[in-house]
Amino acid sequence: MAEPLKNVYSPELITRMADCISQQHAAFDAAGFCSAVFAGDWDSLELKARMSRIRECIHQQLALPYARAINVLNSVVPEFSGFEAMLFPEFIQAYGLDDWETSIPALALFTQHSSSEFAVRPFIEQDPKRMMAQMLAWANSDNHHVRRLASEGCRPRLPWAPALPAFKQDPAPIFPILEKLKRDDEDYVRRSVANNLNDISKDHPDLVLNWCRDNIGQHPHTDWIIKHACRGLLKASHPLALALFGYQAPHGLSVASFGTNKTELREGDQLQINASLSAPQQLGKLRVEYLVHYVKANGSRAAKVFIFSEGEFTESRKLFTRRHSFERMTTRIHYPGEHKIELRVNGWVLAETQVELLA
Repeated sequence: MAEPLKNVYSPELITRMADCISQQHAAFDAAGFCSAVFAGDWDSLELKARMSRIRECIHQQLALPYARAINVLNSVVPEFSGFEAMLFPEFIQAYGLDDWETSIPALALFTQHSSSEFAVRPFIEQDPKRMMAQMLAWANSDNHHVRRLASEGCRPRLPWAPALPAFKQDPAPIFPILEKLKRDDEDYVRRSVANNLNDISKDHPDLVLNWCRDNIGQHPHTDWIIKHACRGLLKASHPLALALFGYQAPHGLSVASFGTNKTELREGDQLQINASLSAPQQLGKLRVEYLVHYVKANGSRAAKVFIFSEGEFTESRKLFTRRHSFERMTTRIHYPGEHKIELRVNGWVLAETQVELLA
C-alpha cells in the first residue's frame, strides 16, 4: 500500500525545517516548535490539518510581525520543494491578507518552490480587480512557475480548493491571462491554461468554443491547449466541439461487430471490449469511444466515457480493442447488476451490449 501523503511531514522534515528557521532567526525555539507540531492528536490529523498545524506553530514560535516573519521565510523556503513546501503559501493566506505589499512578492517567490495556487484565491475574492491585474503581470514573468500561477490560481473550479463563484458566473477577467499564455513554451504552463479553459467550459461551453474557434490552427502550442481544453466537451459529445475537430456524423460507417470476451464477471476481473468498424473506402476521421453504464447503489445507472482511439484512419476496416478493469477503486465502487456498454463514434451511439457483474 502506498505511503499516505500526509506522512511527507515526517519528524526528519520537521526537524530540518526547525533548523533552517532558527538559522535565519536565532530566537526561534526549534525544540519547542517540534514539540508543538507533534503534540496531542498529531497522529490522527490528515494532510491539510497537518499543514495548518505546522503553519500555526511557525507563526507562534517566530512571534514576529507578519512582514518580518515573511522576511525570515523568504530565506527558508528555497530549502524545501514540492508538496512539502505548500504550507509556506498557506502561511501567507492565513496571516497576510491585510498586507499585500509583503504578500504578493512572497507568493511569487514561494510558488517557485511549491505552488501558491490555493493561497492566491482569498486575495482574488478580497479584491478581484486588483489581484487579476497582478495575475496578468505575473503572466509576463520570466519564471514559468510564476506564469503558471497566473493561470492556475484563477481557475473557476480548481480541484481541492473552494470555487470562485464570480468567475463561474463571468469568466471574462480570466481571458486576458489565457491570451497572454496561449503560446507559452512550457508544457507546465500550457496544461494549466487548458485546465482553466476546461473549467470555464463546464459553465460557458459556447464561450470556450468561440475562443477555440478563433485560435485553432495558429500555433502548435495553442492547438494542444485547445484539444486538451475541449476534452470535457468532447466526452459530452458537444456537437460544436466535435465539429471543431472535424468529427462528422458517421454516415456509411458499419459496425461489423461489437462485444466482450465474457458476459459475466466479478469485481476485480478484466473485461476485453472489441469493436470492428468498416466503410466502403476509408474509415476517415473518427473518435471511437465506449461508454460503461455503471450500476449505482440505488439500482440506477450512470455512464462513464472511455476512448478506444481517435484520428484519421485510411483503412476500410479496423478492429478496436481495450481491456477494461473492474478492480475496486477509491473513486469508484462497483455494484452488482447488468452494466450496459455502448459503442459511440463521432458522438453517435452505434451499438450496445451488456455484461452482468455478479455479487
